[in-house]
Amino acid sequence: MSTTTRISTAERLGQALGRGWRAYVRGERRASNWLVSKGVPVAGATVLLWTVKLVVLGLLFYVAFWFALVVLSVTVAGWAAAANTLDEDEWPFTDLTELRKTPGYDPNLYNDTSHELYTDD
Repeated sequence: MSTTTRISTAERLGQALGRGWRAYVRGERRASNWLVSKGVPVAGATVLLWTVKLVVLGLLFYVAFWFALVVLSVTVAGWAAAANTLDEDEWPFTDLTELRKTPGYDPNLYNDTSHELYTDD
């Protein structure tokens, strides 16, 4: 048994997220400094970066909204299709004589071997 302590998966994930966040902040600072070096005022660079963040957030919300709408539509369509299935109790014909009276009745489709028009292929 080893006495070496190992970090958990959650800690590893947290470290990876922290490294990603620090990289994002460094990139944002670098972009802001680049804008300032090109003559944009500091307040203007800040406003521009916040505008980009808000546009990206808006796009994410837009995509999430349509994704949720599609998932909801598929769920409702599936629920409606499941609700419209006929059970054996709900079959409109109670016996074979009523079924034979319907227009266009074909005994071969219903495997009605006792009907005189039934043909065995």
